Amino acid sequence: MPEEDLIELKFRLYDGSDIGPFQYLPTSTIGMVKERIVSEWPKDKKIMPKSANDIKLINAGKILENSRTVGQCRMPFGELPKAAITMHVVVQQSVPKSKTGNISL
Repeated sequence: MPEEDLIELKFRLYDGSDIGPFQYLPTSTIGMVKERIVSEWPKDKKIMPKSANDIKLINAGKILENSRTVGQCRMPFGELPKAAITMHVVVQQSVPKSKTGNISL
């Protein structure tokens, strides 16, 4: 695939720092992108995702679904020069479901 077909993404973290930029095929899924973010996550951060399920990616004000592709999430910007698209990363660790039992009062 020609290099100009690749989509360059970088990811803005909660503290304003970035991961990337990395290049992806338009057919790469958001789930695959999240896996890479977890593997590239800086080790010195206070908040760290445990898995890709702990991450939400936001682009153009929308939370991206894991099954969508990078190509589907790219916003058409007309004739702007090629530049990395910045997506925001939110870490929301899943809370284990507690068993609810009968509570005696």
